[in-house]
Amino acid sequence: MHKLISPSGIKLSYDKGGKGPPLVLVHGSFSDHRSNWELVRPSFEENFTVYAIARRGRGETDATKAHEVTDEAEDVAVLVDSVGEPVFLLGHSYGAQVALAAAALLPHRIRKLVLYEPPWPQILRQEQMERFEKLAQAADWEGFTTAFFRDTLAVQAEEIETLHATEPWNEIVADAEASFGDIRALGNYHFEPESFRSLAMPVMLQIGTESPRELYVTDALAAALPDVCVEALPGQAHEAMTTSPELYVNSVSRFLL
Repeated sequence: MHKLISPSGIKLSYDKGGKGPPLVLVHGSFSDHRSNWELVRPSFEENFTVYAIARRGRGETDATKAHEVTDEAEDVAVLVDSVGEPVFLLGHSYGAQVALAAAALLPHRIRKLVLYEPPWPQILRQEQMERFEKLAQAADWEGFTTAFFRDTLAVQAEEIETLHATEPWNEIVADAEASFGDIRALGNYHFEPESFRSLAMPVMLQIGTESPRELYVTDALAAALPDVCVEALPGQAHEAMTTSPELYVNSVSRFLL
């Protein structure tokens, strides 16, 4: 694992591997820099030098409280700037919002940008957030995770029950406390698609055909960005890198290369 120190003193960590042009990966919530990309990273490393950042509270990156989306965007910008040449940048879910904000900080250092279903900041209703706050205060991270998957991501009860019996469920629950920080940061984020109109690099917006499209800013960004395409991932929802790794790698690689 490699490390950097941000100008604000935050210790950042990331994994690096592969060969080829640099590709920076920004993971989403309820995952980390390894679990989010576990099934696709080996394929990416055949064509790219992959930099997988561990966001705050993951890997050996400092865990902080009350941070903002823009703080994590600055973390990503530190890594991008350290590479020494323009990079491809890919973000998933909350990590896609972070990647977008990072691209706005260093637009001249981003060759192309891939955003997979960045969520709207207003994804949570007030009563949902209050319930999540109570579960977090009680450190009931399994209950918190179950409630988030059921009430926010609209995962069916039988799918959650099946997930409970799998090994990845333990990893998801282990990330719940850090993910609660993501949820708070997203809820405080003032997002305006029009503010990114000046981003000139080519952007691909990915969305699963089975995803509830209204949860994500894909269409709003498509209307605002000057050089953008939207790619629907057939038969997929929010986790195509896990549910269909080959399809996902092909989608990203076609656009970047």
